[in-house]
Amino acid sequence: MPIDILPIIPPGTLAKDPQPTLHSADGELVLRTPEFTDAPAIHEAFQDPALRYWHIRGMDSVDEARGWVESTHEGWREETAAQWFVAGAADGAPLGRMALRQMNLMEGVAEVGYWVLPSARGLGVAPRALAAMTDWALDAGFHRIDLLHSTRNEPSCKVALKADYPLEGTRRSSALHTDGWHDMHVHVRINA
Repeated sequence: MPIDILPIIPPGTLAKDPQPTLHSADGELVLRTPEFTDAPAIHEAFQDPALRYWHIRGMDSVDEARGWVESTHEGWREETAAQWFVAGAADGAPLGRMALRQMNLMEGVAEVGYWVLPSARGLGVAPRALAAMTDWALDAGFHRIDLLHSTRNEPSCKVALKADYPLEGTRRSSALHTDGWHDMHVHVRINA
């Protein structure tokens, strides 16, 4: 069956080049492609109970973290996801991860995913990194970027608002966590 619209981002547009390295507006953060040398820090991040709770997954070994790193490279090649490891620009200290998940190039939409290491929380890492990634995504041609978080996760709501993602609404009982179903806030940026 023919499709009567053209893709918002033509297939091959992103993957024809290496995934870009991004910088926060203040130059203090670098967002780069995850590398195998990041596996110990990624594994360590998933030992944090808060991160595991909100992300509903574990990472039980450094080898599993290496497998995750490989999957991030595959996501870029297949144009289904873009993952960045967030580090301090001055010292390379690991700080967190930013992602565009569920990328749909036909419609130009994606969903945000992120986490910040416990030692970097409260320092403005997430909103600054999110702003850098969002600027890149909108410049790359994405039309809509969704950020969903549990209505019980107030820090994520603050991150979204600080990064200029206004609240669009609430999806009732739409995400299953270890303690049951959660209502989810939907924040959105639209390329106007």
